[in-house]
Amino acid sequence: MTYHPKSDFLRTIIERGFLADCTDLQELDQKLYSGTVTAYIGYDATAASLHVGHLLNIMLLRWFQKCGHKPITLMGGGTTKVGDPSFRSDERPLLGPEQIQANIDGMQKVFARYLDYKEGGNGALMLNNAEWLDSLNYLDFLRDIGRHFSVNRMLSFESVKSRLDREQSLSFLEFNYMILQAYDFLELNRRYDCALQMGGSDQWGNIINGIDLTRRVLDHEIFGLTTPLLTTSDGRKMGKSQGGAMWLNAEMLSPYEFWQFWRNTTDADVGRFLKLYTELPVEECDRLAALQGSEINEGKIILAREVTTLLHGADAAAAAEATAREVFEKGGTGDDLPTLTLSADELGDGISLAQLVTRSGLAKTGKDGKRLIGEGGLKVNDETCTEAGRMFTASDFETPVKLSAGKKRHALVQIG
Repeated sequence: MTYHPKSDFLRTIIERGFLADCTDLQELDQKLYSGTVTAYIGYDATAASLHVGHLLNIMLLRWFQKCGHKPITLMGGGTTKVGDPSFRSDERPLLGPEQIQANIDGMQKVFARYLDYKEGGNGALMLNNAEWLDSLNYLDFLRDIGRHFSVNRMLSFESVKSRLDREQSLSFLEFNYMILQAYDFLELNRRYDCALQMGGSDQWGNIINGIDLTRRVLDHEIFGLTTPLLTTSDGRKMGKSQGGAMWLNAEMLSPYEFWQFWRNTTDADVGRFLKLYTELPVEECDRLAALQGSEINEGKIILAREVTTLLHGADAAAAAEATAREVFEKGGTGDDLPTLTLSADELGDGISLAQLVTRSGLAKTGKDGKRLIGEGGLKVNDETCTEAGRMFTASDFETPVKLSAGKKRHALVQIG
């Protein structure tokens, strides 16, 4: 039997495809229907920016707040010092306090675009688990918290089991991570009456740990809810591209490149992504998804416009769209293309085409760049060039040089 939620939040996220699992859907629905609920999602500060893979759960928090509830973005200033081993084949590199804080500063910029951190009411809270984890006394923690955890049960979690089954080392440091994350939920419930943890489905075991611990220590009823781990219809992990991670901070990935990532969505993913990553009505998402042939491009452009507007603002989205039209429809260079600026020293007596392709980000390595050029996949100012060793000197850069890898990826190179 299909469950029909009473609460706006659950009805919205089920209709739009956000829900993978919930510990007690009917009880949570009743709680959401009865009043304001506080929920959190945790983010470890392992990079200076969030990426597209995080966007699903950021949109989940946005809908949670739009439906009248209070979201918490929990920054992992403490847990980042340990590193989440969930479904990883190796241990994360350990970061120092300065790098962790710098990463948190970079990530906060993105959250402010999606959530309203207003005072009081259902204003979002930005918290850092270092606030309670940094001051823990180890012996007290073992006695008060550690005794509630069964090692046998922890070993049975898929995230741990998969690592051990492949005979890959799991350090004691990493093994502690799931206890610390469970303790986060306990502390948030105790301090802020937080009743719900949300996250990707790879966090299910960690979420269950937190619920069990809070019930044992405080005897409080709390809940967990997960979103599906998304892959594109062609099997790629969401948020990855040929150029690497699709960052959300503009200084790490230009609004044009971000816009272009969504414009390049495959036909089969358009409807699903419109429901998950935009706020367009579901009926409009279904209408656009049903378009056939070249008409589906309308849906892709609307998807790119809506997602880019949410993150970077309407002006940046319009500029990206105008640049794309200039580049693709008119064969021009556009004003917003990713641009590599070389100094006179870097140019020296000349620079090869293979180096330009790598430096501009159109290829990850020199080897990839040479292969792209050799196979006829690269154009210089809209003309195919197959000479990886072709040299460019100052006279070639009187106007910016446009490089194109295939039909969809472009960059400009100029002299500063």
